[in-house]
Amino acid sequence: MLLACALAATNTGNAASPATSTSPATAASTANSLEAEQEAAFKAAKAVQKAGPADITLRDQAHLQLPAGYIWVPTPAAAQLMHSMGNRTDDTFIGAIFPADDADWMAVVKFVKDGYIKDDDAKDWNADDLLKSLKEGTEAANEERAKRGIPGIEVTGWAQKPQYEAQTHRLVWSALSKKKGDTGDRQGVNYNTYALGREGYLSLNLITNAKDLDTYKPDAAKLLGALQYDDGKKYADFNSSTDKVAAYGLAALVAGVAVKKLGLFALALAFLAKFAKIAVVAGGAAIWGVAKIFKKKNPEA
Repeated sequence: MLLACALAATNTGNAASPATSTSPATAASTANSLEAEQEAAFKAAKAVQKAGPADITLRDQAHLQLPAGYIWVPTPAAAQLMHSMGNRTDDTFIGAIFPADDADWMAVVKFVKDGYIKDDDAKDWNADDLLKSLKEGTEAANEERAKRGIPGIEVTGWAQKPQYEAQTHRLVWSALSKKKGDTGDRQGVNYNTYALGREGYLSLNLITNAKDLDTYKPDAAKLLGALQYDDGKKYADFNSSTDKVAAYGLAALVAGVAVKKLGLFALALAFLAKFAKIAVVAGGAAIWGVAKIFKKKNPEA
């Protein structure tokens, strides 16, 4: 099982111009190389996966009481998997969560230590402007995908407009996306949840097929509820006299400064058929059938 997390869309370099044609030999070589990379990544992930119930330490910030029925894969194995699927990761990436059954979703966890994020801009943000910025960030990230021979993606709209709960300091938003230029109706979706803390934020991004989002939203809520900051690291523990304040506000966690800094998820629309089916999503990537891979030849799963 496994897959998808983020990294900077900046400093990716210039993407090579798309070739007008690709020889069969070159295409076969690229496919074989990618297959070998993905097989190695799955093997590494399966070797370190941890099944719930389990207490998962999230850096020096929080703990995740992973419930039964879920599987945790830590980095660097999780990062290796992300890279094999076209994603880049940075030091904010912590790991990924997968269902132990045949459910078609996965979730990515990261912590960004940029400081205390003021949430007073939530009352003034404009969903249309945020969506435009998200689309622009996704297009910029397509340059890196093109360099690796991975199809580009495009954001098509909101599955859920940004919503912020001031009492719990939790942000939720969800975007729809598809393979760039695809005229079909198959879309991927990422369901993003953020928990603000004293020194930054934790994000849990659930990725699945758009048609299945309502089915798996309870999983995201369950996992988010199992994530709690440690004493001294909570949002309410902020000390204005000593603590760092982030250079951006809450809206940037949807699109804007933070999106351009942290980048977006990327993933091949066609993973190896022998492993699973995959659909790309903006800000994330969705894979179908990943659970079956983790369970295969793995009694613990």
